[in-house]
Amino acid sequence: MTSPITAVVSNEDWHYSPLTVVVIGASGDLAKKKTYPSLLSLYAGGLLPKEVQVRGYARSAKTNGQFRDGLRPYLEKTANEKGVGMEVLEGFLEKCFYANGGSYDDLEAFERLEGDIRGFEEEASIAEPPILFNLGFESTNNSQSQVPSPTPKCCNRLFYFAIPANVFASAGNAIKSKCMSKGDGWTRIIVEKPFGHDLDSCNELTQALAKNFDESHLYRIDHYLGKEMVQNLMIMRFGNVWFERLWSRTDVAAVLLTFKEPFGTDGRGGYFDKYGIIRDILQNHLLQVLTLVCMEPPGKVDGEDGGEDIRNCKVNVLKCIPEIKIEDCALDERKAEVRIQFKDAPAAEFMFDSPCPRNELVIRLQPREAIYMKTNVKTPGFSSQPIQSELEVDYISRFNNERAPDAYTRLILDVLRGRTAGFVRNDELVESWKIFTPLLHKIEKEKVPPLVYKKGTRGPQVQDEVVERWGYIRNAEYVYYNGKVLPKSKI
Repeated sequence: MTSPITAVVSNEDWHYSPLTVVVIGASGDLAKKKTYPSLLSLYAGGLLPKEVQVRGYARSAKTNGQFRDGLRPYLEKTANEKGVGMEVLEGFLEKCFYANGGSYDDLEAFERLEGDIRGFEEEASIAEPPILFNLGFESTNNSQSQVPSPTPKCCNRLFYFAIPANVFASAGNAIKSKCMSKGDGWTRIIVEKPFGHDLDSCNELTQALAKNFDESHLYRIDHYLGKEMVQNLMIMRFGNVWFERLWSRTDVAAVLLTFKEPFGTDGRGGYFDKYGIIRDILQNHLLQVLTLVCMEPPGKVDGEDGGEDIRNCKVNVLKCIPEIKIEDCALDERKAEVRIQFKDAPAAEFMFDSPCPRNELVIRLQPREAIYMKTNVKTPGFSSQPIQSELEVDYISRFNNERAPDAYTRLILDVLRGRTAGFVRNDELVESWKIFTPLLHKIEKEKVPPLVYKKGTRGPQVQDEVVERWGYIRNAEYVYYNGKVLPKSKI
């Protein structure tokens, strides 16, 4: 049975044009763990053109066979998780090739790469001539009818930068010099974070890429924007009348975004020493989610203008956020969620002679995606006191037969389709770095120490004081426990 997205894609022009995907940095962990498994998922789902090749480029010397052998364990893991047959996996690997060069601006190596791509395109771009039926009409020039020459198709090229930001410009120069798509085909480049480490470095990186590419070429990927629940935000906000009415400053008391992991830097110490959690999570992932939570309604969310409408609205939110100060800054579980707390129900405390907990809308991004509304109901039994319960949609139990794509798979397909809403535009980057750069420079200049807390706890005690200062009131009797939301008395 054809999936809905396969039916949609099969009607789009790019799906009938030869496609070359070039993974720059193909021997690295990101490429092996995310990029290639996502491409396999698209291939298995019939979402890549029939005429497609995937070419890896890196500095280490390998044959095509050695490269495929290195990919196979990662692809087998994806195949087992997604129910992809081994025959399909092997068919995908046959379309994977490898080339190496001395550096990411090795023009001779990129010229060889261009030759390989061009050879594939010349063979794949010749459409079979149409079958002509002789209907008995005479030729106007009294000569024998001729079969039209094969018609060349446009050929598209997608480059995925799975490389450090300090070689983006070098790779970009080589691509511009040697490997741009010819004719009517497009060239698109997926750029991975980090997009600089402060405002100045972001501007330098942007200017270096802008020498060769404009915004139509560049897709700055933030995988959080591809998560199922983040994708759901706009439909939930603007497709439900009760949310649309409540989602305003007259009813919302506070918005709280939470990101927790149950482990430490575990193997990532060097990365965190250089970039830190503010750059890794706050300045991009959580700030992107915040813009979707707070933005005004875009004119369109889909179609030709939808992407730019959404990104314009996100930029307007970023321009309204002040610089983060050190006094505004402050774990026992893995959790990422958006929590919108509404203001107190008028006169409720007087009516019931006891505090009435605030309503909250909670959108859990991970783990086990869910949406629930913390709602006050009567305490069971003879009591008339309010107690908090929930109205919940658990995605796994509610849509257990639907297999949602992972974030990278969804976003790579969006690039192929030319859909820009899930990618970060240059002005978004600039505004987001304006918010965090002063704080980062202060921390680094004054060597501000992080707050210490015991592993496995909720975090530093001061975090509750900070969020209360911003208007959030925590109901300590209501907790998330063992995959369920329960009153503390039930644990």
